[in-house]
Amino acid sequence: MNVLRDLLRDGKFRFGFIVICILLFLAFLSFFCPYDPTRWNIFPRDLPPSFQHILGTNSKGQDVFWEATFAIRNSLIISVIAALFSRIIAIIVGLVAGYLGGRVDRFLMFLSDSFLILPLLPILILISSLIKGHLSLFSLGILLGIFGWPWDARLIRAQVLSLREREFTYTSILSGYSTLNLVIKEYFPFVLPLVFSTVINNMGWSIGLEVTLSILGLSNLAIPTLGTTLHWAINYQAMLLGIWWWLLTPIVISVFLFISLYLLSVSISEYSDPRTRIQRIGIAKE
Repeated sequence: MNVLRDLLRDGKFRFGFIVICILLFLAFLSFFCPYDPTRWNIFPRDLPPSFQHILGTNSKGQDVFWEATFAIRNSLIISVIAALFSRIIAIIVGLVAGYLGGRVDRFLMFLSDSFLILPLLPILILISSLIKGHLSLFSLGILLGIFGWPWDARLIRAQVLSLREREFTYTSILSGYSTLNLVIKEYFPFVLPLVFSTVINNMGWSIGLEVTLSILGLSNLAIPTLGTTLHWAINYQAMLLGIWWWLLTPIVISVFLFISLYLLSVSISEYSDPRTRIQRIGIAKE
């Protein structure tokens, strides 16, 4: 709680935190949706915002507000799955490469560099087009997670390389610590802030890729996400027909989501840097 209280003193974190809480509340509302979001022609089409439909209805005969709550929930689920899966790979690769060094380090960094230079978008488009009919929220999250770890594995490796040369490492080895205990008990607490700051970046990256794939029609379009909502709005020419509320809703939500994730990431990164934290304390005392 002390960490959260310190972070909330920063305006960037406070804004991002409030926006994320609002979006999470909207996602939570999806559990109370009065109808199945995958069904079409439930309401009259293309109704403008009103008291009965606060964000209007779309050309599929759905309420835009309830569709948006599902879109937020599903996009966040995909991003969390991708971020968690890629964190697991990044932590394992970074810790093992940094601590063991030698041939293991060279092999893992070769693997990491290979993923970094891959043309990511064309590969994702190819894979998604091959398994388009079988893509679920979980499988899409895993697919994005497979490509989301190399940079963060390098960051963790660099941190472990620094820790390996410190005095407490030699003391732990001389005290009889096993490699596993040393890595988990001594190194992992130093790596954890790095993991937290990169997980938010990875969530934003995953949502961006999901939106891109969905707009291209390469995800499961029956599942409401921010990307598929945009896809259907563009496909039905919502802008040309003047159904601005259908197109604007996912765009505004996406912009606020990206901005809030970015601000949270920047604020946590600054907080995890001891020099910046000392400057914050000085400013707070003034």
